[in-house]
Amino acid sequence: MSATNFNTKNDIFRKLLGNGLTYRIPRFQRDYSWGEEEWDDLWQDLLGTLNEDGEPAHYMGYLVLQSKDDKVFDVIDGQQRLTTLSLIVLGGLRLLKRYVAEGKDAERNRQRIEQIRASYIGYLDPVTLVPRSKMSLNRNNDDYYQRYLVPLEEHLPQRGFPASVHAMRKAFEWFERRLREHVKSSADPGMAIAQFVEAMSDKLFFTVITVADELNAYKVFETLNARGVRLSATDLLKNYLFSVLARDNEGDYELDDMERRWEAMVGRLGSESFPDFLRMHWNSRESFARQSELFKTIRSRINTREKVFLLLRNMDEDIDTYLALTQPEGSQWPPRWRQCAQELRMFSVRQPFPMLMAARRNLQDADFESLLSATVVLAFRYNVIGAQHTGEQERAYHSMALRIARAEVRKASEVLEGLRLIYLADEPFRAAFADKSIKTTATRNNKVVRYILCKLERQSSGPEVDFDSSSYTVEHILPQNPGKGWQAFRDSDLESFIYRIGNMSMLEAGKNRDLGNAPFADKKPILQGSIFALTKKVAEDNADWTPERIESRQRALANIATSVWRIAQLS
Repeated sequence: MSATNFNTKNDIFRKLLGNGLTYRIPRFQRDYSWGEEEWDDLWQDLLGTLNEDGEPAHYMGYLVLQSKDDKVFDVIDGQQRLTTLSLIVLGGLRLLKRYVAEGKDAERNRQRIEQIRASYIGYLDPVTLVPRSKMSLNRNNDDYYQRYLVPLEEHLPQRGFPASVHAMRKAFEWFERRLREHVKSSADPGMAIAQFVEAMSDKLFFTVITVADELNAYKVFETLNARGVRLSATDLLKNYLFSVLARDNEGDYELDDMERRWEAMVGRLGSESFPDFLRMHWNSRESFARQSELFKTIRSRINTREKVFLLLRNMDEDIDTYLALTQPEGSQWPPRWRQCAQELRMFSVRQPFPMLMAARRNLQDADFESLLSATVVLAFRYNVIGAQHTGEQERAYHSMALRIARAEVRKASEVLEGLRLIYLADEPFRAAFADKSIKTTATRNNKVVRYILCKLERQSSGPEVDFDSSSYTVEHILPQNPGKGWQAFRDSDLESFIYRIGNMSMLEAGKNRDLGNAPFADKKPILQGSIFALTKKVAEDNADWTPERIESRQRALANIATSVWRIAQLS
């Protein structure tokens, strides 16, 4: 990003509102949403700067603005903070107005009102009394703000307004009460209010990032998110799509329809998951886009009202599939489909999602189920055991997503042929499995090991075992904290053998507690009494437990695994 379209500086609140600068919250930006918890946090921060031994300044975080002339700024991020600071100033102004009405130092307080209003709020046209504000809010909040709050109306209407307007009115009244309490013991309350506003404007500072257009704003969002600053790229994208409709001067009914659709989707997904869903959706239908390229790609392709509504309709079509893949417990999918989705989530594998979304739209149920089941096998071989590079895998899935979307393939068998390159063949899979270690100290890894052992058990002995059941646990035959009796293992080799799949078996939870760190000779009778055939076999086939025996057992398990996770068409 060049210096000509990207600028960063630190500014105090006073400088932000000086020199005739004005701020606009984009028409379709998020509504005012702060509540008492956020108000009180800010109030305590303000009070902390006023104490004699308090902090000299308070940092308000990032403020992301967009401007083409450095005079009028669209607030891309920071609208909640700027709106709330404005409400604090307005609360102080209404107190001063009341002092004037009560005859309390009326002339001086009238002058204070004029000076504070001109510095931080704007001015009232002397003829029409229409506010000319330094800040305008979004489409749902601005009318109330300009009509009732900026003119300091004594009686604020409360009926027939959206929740965000009620929140804004309550914030105004909440801060007015706090200011009244703060200055009530002062000899000159009007002066105390003016001093509070001036101190606030000098002691609150922001890191202000100014960009030239939406694309640069999106890049800023990505950078700040990478640094742990929580901003909403979802809101930025929403503003862009709304701006396309507004550009065509369409009626409010279309804007309202889009807002309803958008909020319904964000409500189901959550704003943090929305960008991921959008990328998966896009890649299930269009040319491949990485997250860092997505906004630029959409901006270049979605540029008419027809395309905006087509995008919304298509997202509506895909959202149920995405939610079923990411939150399978709450979906209406059949049990087998939910199980496959749960396994993909357990593997932390998301690369197939665009292909699966395309498949759900275009394939028959039986073919979709076959493909979904095969995808679990592909992911297990390629990702969990093979730990292969995901770049080639992602390209392969995207290629098949497009072929499915274009109806070039219509059967699961045809799709699988196109995925042959990312199917880890039997010999490399067997070799990778025979050498695999999975550190079970991580919760996810422990669950994956339970899954593997239960699948192997099912293949060996027949009964289906619920790997999520608390009745069973993973037994590390060579213990995680070995004591006496484990001299066959050198200290330098312990960790590499403890977490080998060949060293682990399923065992009833109570028996596992009894084993502890006992030597193998003491463990054998308990292993022998297990209901798990593969666990029994450890006791039956081994007089002792050594590195060689672990490797031998794991090779035997690798042979079983090759038949468990197998796609006949590709083997």
